[in-house]
This record gives sequence, C-alpha cells and structure tokens, in this order.
Amino acid sequence: MRLILNILWFIFGSGFLLAIGYGVAALICFVLIVTIPFGIASLRLAVYSLWPFGRTVVSRPGAGVASGLGNIIWVVVAGWWLALTHIVAGVAQCVTIIGIPFGIANFKLVPVAFWPLGRDIVELD
Repeated sequence: MRLILNILWFIFGSGFLLAIGYGVAALICFVLIVTIPFGIASLRLAVYSLWPFGRTVVSRPGAGVASGLGNIIWVVVAGWWLALTHIVAGVAQCVTIIGIPFGIANFKLVPVAFWPLGRDIVELD
C-alpha cells in the first residue's frame, strides 16, 4: 500500500515538484559555501518529499547547540514559509476524501520543513 501511495504522491500529490524545489534550494546552498549544512537539510527534505509514506522523522540524539542555532536561522530565512506552504497544501488536499492521505503527508512534512537540522528521516519498519 505504501508503494501505491508513494507513486500516487509522486505523480498527483506534488512530490516531484517539492523535490525539485528542495533540490534547487540545496544547490544554491552548496554554491554559497557557508550554507552547506542547510543544503544537506534541503537534500534530506527533497528525498523525504519524494517518498513520504513509510517514513517518519526522529530527533537526532547527538544534535547540539549548533544545530539549534542553525534552525533559528533556517526558521527566519525559509522555515516559516515552507511550513506554511505545507499546511495550506495539506488543508487543500484534505478537502476531498481522495486527497486526505496526501494532506496527511503534507502535515508530516511541516515539522521537518520548519526545523530540519538535528533530525533524521527513518523507515517505519
């Protein structure tokens, strides 16, 4: 069932477009050498947005003060509008019964889009 939902998400649920957007943001962050940690976080978000079903976000136990400070910068620069976009898209998709799984997937992306550093994306199995 996860495979079917991931394929439908990729085609109809905006997974492909989200991955392209996060990938472009990652490339920009890699070009600006200082923002490489944000680029890594963007790549992690791109992969998670491609196949969100069957995965979850967990806190990394070794994350320290640097990731907290980086997350504050991330929230100010990009995190709040990314999270807001996922919330709006999730609500719009939950309006129809068929779109409810895709809306839930968008809601799963909100915490990691808002606060990505110091988190890992793991398989549910």
